[in-house]
Amino acid sequence: MEREVGVNNVKIAVVGGGLVGALNACFFAKRGFQVELYESREDIRRATVVKGRSINLALSHRGREALKAVGMEDKIVSKGIPMHARMIHSPSGKRSPIPYGKKGQYILSVDRANLNKELLSAAETYPSAKMNFEHKLVDWNLESGSMTFLRNDGSTKVTTCDLTVGCDGAFSAVRKRFMRQSRFNYSQTYIPHGYMELTIPPKHGDFAMEPNFLHIWPRNTFMMIALPNLDMTFTCTLFMPFEDFEKITTGDEVLDFFQRYFPDSIPLFGEEALKQDYFRLPAQAMVSVKCSPYHIGTTCVLMGDAAHAVVPFYGQGMNAGFEDCIVFDELLDQYNCDFSICLPEFTRLRVPDDHAIADLAMYNYIEMRAHVNSKWFLFRKHLDMILHYMMPNTIIPLYTMVTFTRTRYHKIVKRWQWQNKVINRGLFLCGVSSVLGGTYLLIKHPPCTPSIKLDRLWNWALSLK
Repeated sequence: MEREVGVNNVKIAVVGGGLVGALNACFFAKRGFQVELYESREDIRRATVVKGRSINLALSHRGREALKAVGMEDKIVSKGIPMHARMIHSPSGKRSPIPYGKKGQYILSVDRANLNKELLSAAETYPSAKMNFEHKLVDWNLESGSMTFLRNDGSTKVTTCDLTVGCDGAFSAVRKRFMRQSRFNYSQTYIPHGYMELTIPPKHGDFAMEPNFLHIWPRNTFMMIALPNLDMTFTCTLFMPFEDFEKITTGDEVLDFFQRYFPDSIPLFGEEALKQDYFRLPAQAMVSVKCSPYHIGTTCVLMGDAAHAVVPFYGQGMNAGFEDCIVFDELLDQYNCDFSICLPEFTRLRVPDDHAIADLAMYNYIEMRAHVNSKWFLFRKHLDMILHYMMPNTIIPLYTMVTFTRTRYHKIVKRWQWQNKVINRGLFLCGVSSVLGGTYLLIKHPPCTPSIKLDRLWNWALSLK
């Protein structure tokens, strides 16, 4: 099939109606492709209870650029809350801000469900896009392009398409078909930590804490974070090893635990509310998924969590997924919608980047829960910002590169490693120079110390006695 012309006749099936699937539907429909989106759940815009993950999302530059490309940036940003810095809560209750970047740089706390609803509604405005909810993919014939979906009433729908875009999450049904292909690499890793969500209600009709911060209670092997919401609540997420969650079985044990590690948070939650909230749902697991390649021939491609689920500690899961969408759209521009070129090129570009952000996300968990307590870490943060101010094109902090640019993730890791080597060597040389210089001065100009006779020193000691 000729891909360079006749996009109106090209049929694309987007499997998965989450954030990345809905945004992809917007990108493809905007180009004039015939788009059908299939989602196994009900339409969340009409659901009374929205199931699924609800960790607050941190929208940053990569995600905003993708939203901007489909005309959605301003609408989403207007419903987000800027967070200019981390606010570190010590066990004593002291609060210390650590800015994310230069003045004016911030990330946005956005509501996952609302963002998903807005993207679905935006996709529906395109006449070439059609939404299919409560359609679960149960069979897919790669050779014929035939796909079978099971509806909630037990009936099935069989359809065909020219391109299948798998955006159906970390446990992707589309990716299962990839598993039958030779030379497909796949790894899935559950980390030993789980997460539990709690809520800090408004206080006297206002936020109970400073709203323009991502609040962190770092406690070395575990931590709690809090992000602000438009309804003036904070969504708190407790990240902790499962074995520690399992040790807490009663309301009194909950209060004892929080009194020991997060005492300043108890008045914010309220004792009774905290005891109820803690046992509302069990701790949830977090998984990291890596695979390669992201495509099969010219007929299927994976994006978002289906290709690269990451743990949430860098706030880049959604942003990386959204960047998948804009990268593929840029490739369609570059290669005139020729899928035979775009799909392998997408794999070549995104696999090293997505694997790099998966590793960085794990590193950032250690930084958030432990390193922020270190004076050396704080010193390096300040030093990096000073060097960045003095040499903005030479030294760029890791977080700045990841969050406020679209520099490729794997290139960021290489540059970060180089910068660390240069700065550490510079600090070492400064230290050695200071020691050698001080030693030289002591030898050249020995300090004048008054001589004290031993008998006078003995008499002085006796007087003290």
